[in-house]
Amino acid sequence: MARVKPVIVVIEDDAKMLRLLQNILRDAGYEARGAASGGAGLLAAASRKPDLIILDLGLPDLDGADIIRKLREWWLSRPIIVLSGRDSEDTKVAALELGADDYITKPFGLPELLARVHAALRRTARQAHTDQEALTSYGVSIDILRREVARDGTRVALTPNEFRVLATLAKNAGLLVTTDQLVGELWGPAAPTSKRNYLRSYIAALRQKLEADPLRPELLQTEAGVGYRLRVGSASSPH
Repeated sequence: MARVKPVIVVIEDDAKMLRLLQNILRDAGYEARGAASGGAGLLAAASRKPDLIILDLGLPDLDGADIIRKLREWWLSRPIIVLSGRDSEDTKVAALELGADDYITKPFGLPELLARVHAALRRTARQAHTDQEALTSYGVSIDILRREVARDGTRVALTPNEFRVLATLAKNAGLLVTTDQLVGELWGPAAPTSKRNYLRSYIAALRQKLEADPLRPELLQTEAGVGYRLRVGSASSPH
């Protein structure tokens, strides 16, 4: 079932600020879930798989930088907006380099916050519809929107989970996608470690269906101990 409202998780230890942010976001049409600590915020993010996270850096239990790192291990592209009283340039640069999408210094105006939330969600929605909608590499054509895959012009039938794995790699074509990121995208960051075995089986099945030589894969590359990469190339190995 399609999600009616975008979900936002707010991680903020100031109870008054947390209530204010939740109320403002709900009035703006979002589903806002609050967490008063880093641990509770990670749990909420893992269970809800939010469309956006708002994060205060000064939390009582976990450093905000560590939370950004963990969120980026789980998801490559879910927007993270930092709200913080720390206004040094070094802190801002560090948070953005770790993977935060925006940084707002306290105190801030609520209209500005909402505008940045809207902008971040628009960027994500636009990327979801434009980034790698269709890709051809090593003889394999992938159309994510139409959910169609072909090998040398011949349609290939994939299971739903096989397609989800392939689509995630195609959206990040040329980039390394870690095993944890793939497992998180498919089953959520709280998925048991046994899901890694399922992931390996899906990769093996995709190679059987898509590679000219599954034992010497060109398209779906393994980065040993780290994850997988969908290579971008114009040629296919001869059959």
